[in-house]
Amino acid sequence: MWFKKKISAVVAVLTVVMICSAGCDSASDEVHEQTADFTKDTTDFYETWKDRYLLKNPYVTDEAQYYVWYSGETFEQNNSETAITVSEAHGYGMLITASMAEYDSNAKEIFDGLYRYYRAHLSEIGSNLMAWQQSDNGTALVNTSGADSASDGDMDIAYSLLMADSIWGSDGKINYRQSAVDIINDIMTYEVNQTDWIIQLGDWVYSEYDSQYYSAARASDFIVQYMPVFAKATNDKRWLNVYDSTYEIINSFTAEYKTGILPDFIVKDETGKFVPAPPDFMESEYDGCYYYNSCRTPWRISMDYLVNGNQNALAFASAINSFIIDFTNGDPWEIKAGYTPDGTPVEDYNDLCFTAPFMVSALCGDNTQWHDAVRDTVVNYGDDVYYGDTIKMLCLIADDGKWIVPE
Repeated sequence: MWFKKKISAVVAVLTVVMICSAGCDSASDEVHEQTADFTKDTTDFYETWKDRYLLKNPYVTDEAQYYVWYSGETFEQNNSETAITVSEAHGYGMLITASMAEYDSNAKEIFDGLYRYYRAHLSEIGSNLMAWQQSDNGTALVNTSGADSASDGDMDIAYSLLMADSIWGSDGKINYRQSAVDIINDIMTYEVNQTDWIIQLGDWVYSEYDSQYYSAARASDFIVQYMPVFAKATNDKRWLNVYDSTYEIINSFTAEYKTGILPDFIVKDETGKFVPAPPDFMESEYDGCYYYNSCRTPWRISMDYLVNGNQNALAFASAINSFIIDFTNGDPWEIKAGYTPDGTPVEDYNDLCFTAPFMVSALCGDNTQWHDAVRDTVVNYGDDVYYGDTIKMLCLIADDGKWIVPE
């Protein structure tokens, strides 16, 4: 049975009946519940986030479809086909809406509209995966830039559906649980390298065995907390292979560089070792650096300690916390927007999407002064864009102890 459980933002262990194979604490450890309400900071920002980024598909009139507006541009502004969302944003929207169900009486209506939008925009490769981008052409919202998938969006959509099943059950019009299982099975088939047992970049890599991308990974896809949940939901123990292999990469970088810094993209060298990708491997000259993809890793990986008590996740969080506290001299405003793996900054400015995830990794330590300083910075950062604001929203939910763990 799956049920709703919320992590404690103070005591960072939840281990009951979760399947763990890579350094998890015993399932007999004490379980800590968080029953407090959302903070006002979180609910106020949720209302702002919905107003700014949650939109309804204007071209569908029978049943509402919702999407998360990521580009800040509209067809009316450009008078030409305009990108309006991506599967990453959509997964975030579904996670946020499910997480806020205790607060928002309209959450189920919105979540179901997000689900319908996802089902209307599927990949041409994995039939239950989401096409990675849609655009407004003036008459419809259509898949663009190839109807293939991006792994992180699919993982978030699947997990959000397990959340929904734990909140509302699956006996209604939408079978959330079965839909989640279908997505998880497609992720295993089309987005997992079953030689190295790592999450690949998307289903477009599925058959490219001789490509440089086949053994490549995006560190922001290391959403390790999901993997034992996926194993249990599908009764597919191969997810524990992915769990262990992912930690082998995380641990090797943590041990080598001592910073906890993970690069945006990771590739295999000629010896079979996973190393930072070369410049312009996929997106930019900073592909081998901690940049606008990997900025999420302090949140993504630390969650596996907060939920499962995984000691590898704690080692990662401890390393990256120590590095960033030393680098900034304890001032979160000095967190820079990018670093090399050894900790050299590549930009001279800060950015909310880099700062907010450290609020979650800070929960893994005992430096409450640092945690509180990061939270204060995040809460008072000011206006930002979709990416920073959405990561902020998710990290506030986690920091409030309101992350839902389906079991």
